[in-house]
Order: sequence, then C-alpha cells, then structure tokens
Amino acid sequence: MRRLLLLLALLSAPAFAQQTQQAPGLPGGDPSVQSTAPEVGAGRGGPNAQVPETSEPQGATGGPRPAAPQATAPSAPSPAPPIAAPLPFTGRGGSTAAEQELEAALRGGTIGGRVSIPNQSAGLLIQPDGRDWRQFRNRVLVTAGIFAVVGTLLVVTAYHLIRGPIRLRAGRSGRPVLRFGWLERANHWMVATSFILLALTGLNITFGAWVLRPVIGPEAFTALTLAGQAVHHFISFAFLFGVVLMAVLWVGQNIPNRRDIDYIKAGGPLGRRHVATGRFNAGQKMLFWAVVLGGLAVAVSGYLLMAPGLLDNVIGQQWAHMAHGLLAMGMTAMIIGHIYIGSIGMEGAFEAMKDGTVDQNWAREHHDLWLEEKLAAARRTVAPEGTPPAAPAE
Repeated sequence: MRRLLLLLALLSAPAFAQQTQQAPGLPGGDPSVQSTAPEVGAGRGGPNAQVPETSEPQGATGGPRPAAPQATAPSAPSPAPPIAAPLPFTGRGGSTAAEQELEAALRGGTIGGRVSIPNQSAGLLIQPDGRDWRQFRNRVLVTAGIFAVVGTLLVVTAYHLIRGPIRLRAGRSGRPVLRFGWLERANHWMVATSFILLALTGLNITFGAWVLRPVIGPEAFTALTLAGQAVHHFISFAFLFGVVLMAVLWVGQNIPNRRDIDYIKAGGPLGRRHVATGRFNAGQKMLFWAVVLGGLAVAVSGYLLMAPGLLDNVIGQQWAHMAHGLLAMGMTAMIIGHIYIGSIGMEGAFEAMKDGTVDQNWAREHHDLWLEEKLAAARRTVAPEGTPPAAPAE
C-alpha cells in the first residue's frame, strides 16, 4: 500500500509543475507566474537547459527577450508652472488691505482703523507726518539748538574778550536814582528764575542723552530727567504768571516811537553816537515784546503738550512740539545776551535789578530823557507849582 501511494505521487508531479508554469487564461511564459528560482543546474530543466550569460533578470521562458536600454540625450527642463496668487481676504476685490495701505503711504496718506473709544486718534496707525516730526526732533531742533545756544555763548564770549564791558564815560556820580520798584524787581526775578529752570530742563530733554548720560550714567540720567520733567511742568505756571504781570506793569512804556528808529540806526548800545531815550530803549523794547509774546506762545504750546486731549489728533501735538521747541531755543539765545548785558556786559546795569537804583551818570548816558522826567518829578515834589520861590538869604 505504501508503495502504491509513492508511485501515484511520482506520476502526478510533472503535471503539477506544468500547471504552475502556464496557468489557464495567461500567455505562455508570463513573468507574473514565473518562479523566482532560475531553471539551471543538474536536475533543473535537464541537460538541454540554457544557462544565462549574465546575472541580470532574464525574460520570460519562451517569450521575446527585452530590448537593451538605449542612452537618450537629456531633455531641457520644462518651465515651472506659475504659482497662483492667494485669494485676498477682503471683499474689496482687486487688491488686498496691505496693498491699499502701502499705496496710501506712498501717496502721503494715513493708515488707520476704527476704534470704539472716544479718543479717535488711537485708531491712527501710520501717518507720514510722523516721519517729518521725527526728522525735525532729531535733526532740525538739535541743529537749531546748537547754533542758537552754543553760537550765542561763543559770540558773547568773543565780544567780551575783544571789547570788554561798556564802561561809564563820566564815571560814577555817587547819586542814586530809583529805577525799579519792589514789585517790578520781584516779578523780574521770578520770571528770570523760572525761565532758567525751564531752559535747563528743556535743554536736558533735547541734548541730555548725548551730553549728560555718558557722564553720569543711565540710572542717574533717568532720575534727573524725570525730576526735571516735573520741574518743567510745575514751574511753567510761575513763568506764565510773571509774563502776564510784566506785560501789565511795562506795556505802556514799551510802545515803539521814532526815537527807537534813531537808536537802532546809531548802533544801539554798541554805537558811538548818543541818542536820547526814555525809560526803555529800542533794544529793551524788543526784548520786552519777545518775552511777552514769545513767552505766551511757548506756554500755550507747552500746555497743549501737557494736555493732549485738547487737540484733535497727534498731528496737532507734533505742530505744538515743533513750535514749542523752536520758540524755546530762540528765547534761550536771546536771554543769554540779555543776561550778559545786564550783568557784566554793562557797568552799573545789574544794580537796577539788585536794589532798584542806578547811578545818575549811568541814567544820563543810557536813558537821559527818563532821567529828566525823574528830576522834574523830584522838583515838583520838593517845590510844587504855585509855591513862591524862597527869598534869598541876606
């Protein structure tokens, strides 16, 4: 029985192999049904089996041999397809919000949005005037301040070294004349002190980052600047009050007249020709109006910066800052010249604001018409009109 089963197995093996090599419905030698083992070697296809001459994969048995691959010339790279632009996230159509904002900036317009708070200026994001203001703050104001303040100091120093102070030609007489009362002097020193503090703190804001910070360090500079800002804000009220009171006290005596033109033509205090003047000459009158009008303007522009809600938008604040800076620099240069002439530049001038009196010879050389008025008033006080002259002593 065992022998019979072995004989049946041997007889059925060639038929099974043939079925695996050629499945029904497929062409003979299809690679998809080929065995992975090559038909080579003894007992593997018989003595007539062909041995492949290469180790590369062979074609299907009985089928056509594959053609050898042929080298082809490299083709030119095909152009990349264009990248489609993203759809704009806007309903405007044609251009995005960023493109429209760029076009507005190039045209000199502003870029802003909508806000739900009362301060509508908070919606202003970009405005070209800001670039102009920044250039003014960092270049124009700094340059103008250097020319105004440093230039005036150099001119005054050079003049003092070359010519020296203006001396009294006739010397001192020893007879004082009252020139300013206590209220005039008190108000003058209040305006002078407040202006000096305002000028120093303002100059620190403009030049302190380049002049003081490298010397005292950033921490000390920050503390000094914050304290100076508080002084600048609060002392401005004293300055404004003094300017208004100064206008009330002296406006009637500072009205220009024809003698002021002659005084200017003669060269003012530096001229060689004497011109009769009243209590204030042309130079003092110009200083008065510059302090009054300039002081009011610089105070108003400063208060607009302290209370920005009074202005409609940031552009108004920028204009207020530019006006405040230029006026302050001009007034600082002018006051430097006034301080020089009223202290060491003219002999006897400082006494007028120190104790209120000046020497009679000083008054005759610089304000002779005013001196005649003072002497005439003194004579009327001593001998009123209608009083008969005293009889000569026998």
